[in-house]
Amino acid sequence: MTNIREHLDLIQRGTVEVIHQVELEAKLKRSLAEKRPLRIKAGFDPTAPDLHLGHTVLIHKLKHFQDLGHQVIFLIGDFTGMIGDPTGVSETRKALTKEQVLDNATTYQRQIFKILDPAKTLIEFNSRWMKEMSAEGLIQLAAHYRVARMMERDDFHKRYQEQKPISVHEFLYPLVQGYDSVVLKADVELGGTDQKFNLLVGRELQRDYGQEPQVVITMPLLEGTDGVKKMSKSVGNYIALEDKPGEMFGKIMSISDILMYRYYELLTTEDLGHVKALHPMEAKQALAELIVARYHGTDAGRQARTEFQQKFQAKEFPDKPDAHVVLQLDDMLEKDIRGGNSIRLAKLISKTGLISSGSEARRLIIQGGIEVDGVKETNPDKLVSFELHQQRRLKVGKKKFAVAEFRP
Repeated sequence: MTNIREHLDLIQRGTVEVIHQVELEAKLKRSLAEKRPLRIKAGFDPTAPDLHLGHTVLIHKLKHFQDLGHQVIFLIGDFTGMIGDPTGVSETRKALTKEQVLDNATTYQRQIFKILDPAKTLIEFNSRWMKEMSAEGLIQLAAHYRVARMMERDDFHKRYQEQKPISVHEFLYPLVQGYDSVVLKADVELGGTDQKFNLLVGRELQRDYGQEPQVVITMPLLEGTDGVKKMSKSVGNYIALEDKPGEMFGKIMSISDILMYRYYELLTTEDLGHVKALHPMEAKQALAELIVARYHGTDAGRQARTEFQQKFQAKEFPDKPDAHVVLQLDDMLEKDIRGGNSIRLAKLISKTGLISSGSEARRLIIQGGIEVDGVKETNPDKLVSFELHQQRRLKVGKKKFAVAEFRP
């Protein structure tokens, strides 16, 4: 692939922002002309032992660059991990011990090579240069940035306005992350949209240190299985890379059709036009098999799909269900991530008339007594999406069945 346009199409797939595209094009052209791969950096703080699919959005983008022949730098923030990233938090994070950080970093290395080519991946730890930095060096680094600029950051500004404490050491986090780019001479740095401030600090520090500023590419934060909140272990809407094959397959099958296309865009290189031409159930099974195969092997992916199909087909759904619910636009009060039509699961089950109340619906869902299209659902607030005239098959309890259909 030598066409710059083709390179850009792959690099920009799923991205939110490129700062700046003109610079990226110039770097790519120079790279091809000089046969010098670009240095592509993404940093990960090992704050938890397991990675989930949300983390892999960045890793897949690294893989895109790797496939184009560039040098990928997977930076493990074992030093910054002990500071604690202030991004998206309303109070000072609890710092991890060095032992916790190193233990987590070990598992990261095992998991990332399910996606990246180990022979073409440079793993770095920012403690390599930060632990050697003297107090004088840290003071000199801090002199490169102004407090007023630091307070422009949303997290700090909000906490300051709310009179919540901000520790001085938290200001070091974006500085160290930016300095990492200086040390590594990064041409491009990737990060989530919530990392934009930190990424831009890297550009400014590189200029101060006489380097060409890195291009910043921000990626979206992947929604979890509920289709609403960012994938997170604490929320419970995550799909871990080391989930068992059947569990991983089932979790993917539980996501909405609309979210499925987002997963395809951000986690695969599949042709989206081809995917959208498939029946949603077929497309979702293909996605689940692909992802399971990536982390557990081809045989595991195929077996998980076969087991799911056998389980799904074994569930006898009556020709005449106990209820047929027709949903209209007024019922669709919730909006999913793409602004599509959706309804909360508890409300949907209530509308079947097969249970006595909304509270009973929530209880039954939480207890595992509800299935949507053959998949058990346990989150009463999950958004169930509907396309026009789409039907969903509901199993309520052990013996009751309903069909829900969306009509204008």
